[in-house]
Amino acid sequence: MDIILKKSKIEIVVESKIEKLLLEKFEEEEYADCYIIEVIQNNKKLQIFIDSDSNISFTKCRKISRYLEGHIDENNWLGEKYILEVSSPGIDRPLKFPRQYHKNIGRRLEVLTTEDEKVSGTLLEVKEKEIVLEYKVRIKEGKKKRTEIVQQSIAFEKIKKAIVKFSFSKK
Repeated sequence: MDIILKKSKIEIVVESKIEKLLLEKFEEEEYADCYIIEVIQNNKKLQIFIDSDSNISFTKCRKISRYLEGHIDENNWLGEKYILEVSSPGIDRPLKFPRQYHKNIGRRLEVLTTEDEKVSGTLLEVKEKEIVLEYKVRIKEGKKKRTEIVQQSIAFEKIKKAIVKFSFSKK
């Protein structure tokens, strides 16, 4: 049996109000390079994922959380007891917007295309409508193999999912 969870009208209204408050906050100079990744409400838990073109710090998240908390409490949108989490998307969440790619230039990405092709490589460049990944391929020539470096462009519209892959190994 498939269970489909639908958001209530109240949840949709609260999410909309939160997004509006965030957009107002992002007009302030300190937050001008911030943007919304996702607002998720599930009953009394509200998760807000934000990012910035430079660096989203714990301090920025805390200030935004307090700003939102004031409005939520004043308007009693979630009742007296609720959980509010404001954070950056984290390394396990896929990139959703083209502007997220810029600060990941030089990092390894794993991209799943709309044709279900998996491409892993170093993000070399972010253009208006596409990204460029670089990776190595082994080519067999008779009994010998050689390594070739390949650059592949992938249009944003062809990206189903892209995740930054961090390596914690020492080089």
